[in-house]
Amino acid sequence: MKKSKQIDGVGVGAVIFDENNKLFLAKRGEKARSERGKWECPGGGHERFETFKQTIEREFKEEFGAEVEFVRVLGVLNHVIPEENKHWVAIPALCKLKKGTPKILEPEKCAEIGWFTLEQMEKLPLSVLFKDGLMEILKKYINEKTDRKGNN
Repeated sequence: MKKSKQIDGVGVGAVIFDENNKLFLAKRGEKARSERGKWECPGGGHERFETFKQTIEREFKEEFGAEVEFVRVLGVLNHVIPEENKHWVAIPALCKLKKGTPKILEPEKCAEIGWFTLEQMEKLPLSVLFKDGLMEILKKYINEKTDRKGNN
């Protein structure tokens, strides 16, 4: 029996909020693997024998020259792009900016970067992943964060 390819891979994305609850996003460039021109939480492919922490810390340093600190996984989502015949397992990971200021180091893969509120994000052309669950995870996280501050 011939084994079929089930998924294209596992990706880990950095969910980084600043002190004003603005989220760091990257716009996929002309040589990105998929969803060119769409905004997303940056990240990359999980490599064999890496932890999720190692993946996101390595990818962020390679792509943006800054260091992040992995805090925790926020969820696990299917990232299905039927028109591109792609299916990834996506793991959004809450991270903190630890050292440096993010800058684009791979301009062919990343066209722009910026910090956005959820309201601003809803006006951007976002990746399929946002529509398939990431936006709900982000809203829930911000609400929980806001509730914790209010209860102190």
